[in-house]
Amino acid sequence: MVSYDDVEAAAARLEGVAHHTPVMTSRQADEATGAEVFFKCENLQRTGAFKLRGAYNALSQFYEEQKERGVLTYSSGNHAQAVALAGRLLDIAATIIMPSDAPAVKRAGTEGYGAEIVEYDRAETTREALAERLSEERGLPVLPPYDHPHVVAGQGTTGKELCEDVPSLDTLLVCCGGGGLLSGCAIAAKALQPDCRVVGVEPRRADDAARSFRTGELHYVEDPDTIADGARTPSLGEVTFPLVQKHVDAFATVSEEAIAGATRFLCERLKLVIEPTGALAFAALLEEAVSRAKGARVGVTISGGNVDLARLGSL
Repeated sequence: MVSYDDVEAAAARLEGVAHHTPVMTSRQADEATGAEVFFKCENLQRTGAFKLRGAYNALSQFYEEQKERGVLTYSSGNHAQAVALAGRLLDIAATIIMPSDAPAVKRAGTEGYGAEIVEYDRAETTREALAERLSEERGLPVLPPYDHPHVVAGQGTTGKELCEDVPSLDTLLVCCGGGGLLSGCAIAAKALQPDCRVVGVEPRRADDAARSFRTGELHYVEDPDTIADGARTPSLGEVTFPLVQKHVDAFATVSEEAIAGATRFLCERLKLVIEPTGALAFAALLEEAVSRAKGARVGVTISGGNVDLARLGSL
């Protein structure tokens, strides 16, 4: 199990590497939701998402032999860019398995940091199966996007910063794909603000984590049709599922319309460029999918800003 001590150790490793991202407020957001909302802006993180925190924390703990061999991972975009940049900073060659339909802006960012991209077709194979084969062929260690204790601890520094910057939160809303950010932030919140309710947020079309949380059994959703591409992960992981069960208080799911509306609101009102996945947590507030939010102090994670601008216009 990942502990708060691990999150603190990750914060020390990330000092001077990851940005301490700002917390923004908005009178219009407060009026629209009836809550006092505090946005943790990880869209302004290096690589445009919180993923650098976990990737750097994990790669910085590689043994010298591992560093010399390089690292292999799979991602549709944000984790890919994070591993590529962390590898560049730590002089570790990075190979990234990406789907052929990955957002162009994310692929360009990954290539720009110097990683090798191996493309695959979602209809022909899974990224996990391809990673297993390439790992064996090339002798590369695999760093998964979320299901790794060092990744979780690094992502938890997002919640640590928010809880230190904003006292007395009643609720913390965190978007959920594979659960790395959610479980890490929940660990930090429960250590720093034990009375704060932690709520995970998923697209209604990709509600595997919410169903897993409710039933206590791991559920899967294969390639769900949602505009929140970062939440298309099939399930929580062996590391993240028990952490979510232990530290998270509730789940909310949101419609595609609410995700689009939250993305548009943040762009128009707060002038923040946000990808749909990054707006999940705020969408739960706008759609009134969270109980006890009215009049409460609510922390909202904005998880990423790597959005194709043409796609943003269509929203």
